Amino acid sequence: MDSDERAIFDFLKTWGTTHVGAKEICRRAANKKRFHEDADWAKIILLRMVERGILERDAAGKYRIKPLRKPGHGERWVSPELAKILNENGGAVEGADDPAAADEHYEQL
Repeated sequence: MDSDERAIFDFLKTWGTTHVGAKEICRRAANKKRFHEDADWAKIILLRMVERGILERDAAGKYRIKPLRKPGHGERWVSPELAKILNENGGAVEGADDPAAADEHYEQL
């Protein structure tokens, strides 16, 4: 990732799974000077990041970091309490804890 992509990625990491509009990203991902020089500086970079699979875009045109999928994960949801009970009694439950996406994965894209 170049410096602009890194700035956008770090900004969107603070929002978690919430989608953020392109104008808000342009305004807050860099400094005020950058926004005043070119108010739409991030729009092309956002599209490039979507094509590379780093970000995803919703129907309203807002962006967020694309969540990582684990193999075999997402088939069934288990509450944390039930997962704890099953693990204590010898039943293996995978995917009960969903860690945040690692930066290293997105660096390789």
